[in-house]
Amino acid sequence: MPLLPSRRPRRRRSRWDTVAEDAQVLGVARTLTSATRLLDVMRLLRPEDGIAVSYTVNPGSAFAGGLADYFDGLGARVLSWREATRRPFDLAVACAVHPSMRQLDAPLLVMPHGAGYNRLVTESTGEPGAPAGLSRRELMRGRRVLPAAIGVSHEEQIDRLARTCPPAVPVAHLVGDYCWDRIEQSRPRRDLYRARLGVGRGRRLVVVNSTWSEHSLLGRHPDLPAKLVAALPADEFAVALVLHPNVWARHSPHRVHQRLARAMDAGLLVLPPQEGWRAALIASDWVVGDHGSTTFYSAALHRVLLLAATGLDELDPASPTAALSRTAPRLDPDGDLLAQLLAAAEQHRPQRLQAPVDGQLAARGEAGRRLQEVMYPFLAHRNIALPAEPPVPDPVPEPNPERRVGPTAFDVTGEVLPDGSVAVRRHPVLAHDAHGHDESRGFLAVTEQETHRLWRSSAEVMARTVIDGELAPADWLRARIDSPRASLDVAVAALAEDRCLLLLRRCGTLLEAHARRAYGDPGPRLDPLLLGAAVQVWLNARRTAAELSGGLLVRTGPRTLDVAFTWPP
Repeated sequence: MPLLPSRRPRRRRSRWDTVAEDAQVLGVARTLTSATRLLDVMRLLRPEDGIAVSYTVNPGSAFAGGLADYFDGLGARVLSWREATRRPFDLAVACAVHPSMRQLDAPLLVMPHGAGYNRLVTESTGEPGAPAGLSRRELMRGRRVLPAAIGVSHEEQIDRLARTCPPAVPVAHLVGDYCWDRIEQSRPRRDLYRARLGVGRGRRLVVVNSTWSEHSLLGRHPDLPAKLVAALPADEFAVALVLHPNVWARHSPHRVHQRLARAMDAGLLVLPPQEGWRAALIASDWVVGDHGSTTFYSAALHRVLLLAATGLDELDPASPTAALSRTAPRLDPDGDLLAQLLAAAEQHRPQRLQAPVDGQLAARGEAGRRLQEVMYPFLAHRNIALPAEPPVPDPVPEPNPERRVGPTAFDVTGEVLPDGSVAVRRHPVLAHDAHGHDESRGFLAVTEQETHRLWRSSAEVMARTVIDGELAPADWLRARIDSPRASLDVAVAALAEDRCLLLLRRCGTLLEAHARRAYGDPGPRLDPLLLGAAVQVWLNARRTAAELSGGLLVRTGPRTLDVAFTWPP
């Protein structure tokens, strides 16, 4: 049992209180990472038990930017550090420990803010071999252990604590990992999360995860998110990026967005630092990561995992995360990215990574109750008892990714298959430099929203995706085809969600296309640029417009779109 505080008199209920708040608990955050983990834990203190919760920011971290605004945005009760240190609390909870927390008038419970204690941060610990959170400098005040309780997610962390700070072992408690329990509880919502990320039937999701520091994925390979977006067919894959909150705090959201602008314009989804990464992991098919906790949780979810950076230079070699970094398969950022993803899926054997995962995540499904069993005894002197029923982890929120309009230029390849259908692959074109589309796989297809002058003039397919444009559809088509500066073969204008008008330069043919509805299908959407690309592949194979009278099957990976054509007067 945790060391309990001295008995304090019961608080008199204020006449201003609508409901009783007999116990006062303080949540202490140093970074956004620790704040989000802290909120997971504090939800286990039920307000109906008469527990008031306040939050404060422990100053001094290099990654504290925006933290006070984050708490304000939640509508939480926020105290300045000065005020927090001048008031008594029945319990203080922190998901990161710092010697300055000795200023608090409260017993202190500390826990990791990621998947266990793994990273060597000598600036904080002063000891090259002690991971952050388990060092003597952080945990001791003179000869006294600063925290009243230390939460660990696995027994092996207590073994390492015995080597780095033996006096702290008696207050260590195996509490499991409540963040993981919430992820596990949310598995049934995979389809919901995928829908919110735009990953429908037949489309697969690659999550790129980077922790912070020069040893991270982004630190080693800053262009990898953009390279993945360009390397993967857009109709078959989506790419989402999860960055450690410290990246956002250190470099500012403004600069992060500027760095990612090219990739976002090409379709990259960016998860905000506060929430969404857990839902994205559940929705994912592949995870390309490094030594961050997000990567570790993806291994526990049995996702196909490839490491683009291992972080072994800054990990405790005895930690399970280091074992995972040594064991997990690698991604060559300069190799064929699509081929590596497909090969990794073919060779995927989750049991290969089971030992590191089992060495980090213990007491699965029990973390909520174990945390309550540590926290509630500190409140017993307020006549607040442990809840009779263990808590059920609530599912993680739906993801709300940051996204832009999406790619407006594609490098298109394809072929007419023996059954007469057309297979199409569209790769987003990145805005590299003034030279434009230098390394073409096939032909260029653009929407009317493309602003790159060279790409507009060299495109073989152009599509107007806006249904109600300034010009009538037929007039817009003729203006594009007749332009002396254009090299268009196919122009397409959207008429409705499932109908388009096409004009073919080679034969001067005007076609109307509509997506056929199969039984039980609410009505497929007809992407005008995809349609134009498929017709161009058809024509490049020396097939004629007249042969389209029977319709066209357009294949993008496992998905098939059935299109019918008519010849308007």
